[in-house]
Amino acid sequence: MGKTEISILRPAEIESESFRIIEEELRQKGRKIPEDHKHVLLRVIHTTADFEYLDTMAFSEDVLAAAEDALRRGAHIVTDTTMAMAGINKRRLAQFGGEVHCFIADPDVAEAAGEAGTTRSAAAVHKAVRFSRENGIPLIFAVGNAPTALLALEEEIGEGYRPELVIAVPVGFVNVVEAKERIMEAGAPYICSRGRKGGSNVAAAIVNAILYHMK
Repeated sequence: MGKTEISILRPAEIESESFRIIEEELRQKGRKIPEDHKHVLLRVIHTTADFEYLDTMAFSEDVLAAAEDALRRGAHIVTDTTMAMAGINKRRLAQFGGEVHCFIADPDVAEAAGEAGTTRSAAAVHKAVRFSRENGIPLIFAVGNAPTALLALEEEIGEGYRPELVIAVPVGFVNVVEAKERIMEAGAPYICSRGRKGGSNVAAAIVNAILYHMK
């Protein structure tokens, strides 16, 4: 029995071929990706090999154009995990004057969480909002792990803070579905994966899709 045949492709060709395969498989199923969300959905499906995101990913009105505008104005990105932070293309983001932050491991965040009896993810969100207000820097939040981060954002939004975008894609079983639904009702622009699925890789993929789409 011979070895399984492997295609020899360059990295850029692998991505292009993957996108082609995704669209072809959807075409065979009688499905088509909406053009206005295509660059995000293709990259998320490519990252996860999960076609269910075509049905579960929700976008607030005109959110992608607003996100690109915010990034051109120098918006920074705050993640809830170092994994998501590592996956974001920082060189591309820096071209627009932005930076990526993850406050989860900061000593003052751990101290604040202990004093408040909450999670470090929630305390990190409150620190990020203070950072935004004190420095006049608009923020995009990319949440791929902690529903408590979304609940802390909901609280901050209720008190008058407005993030440029909330990427709400935490994965899990406890309060994940509920936190996503609540952040979509909070009034801020969002991209959200309804249901239990998501993850830090999905959060980073969405950020990169937006960055790569910008001229």
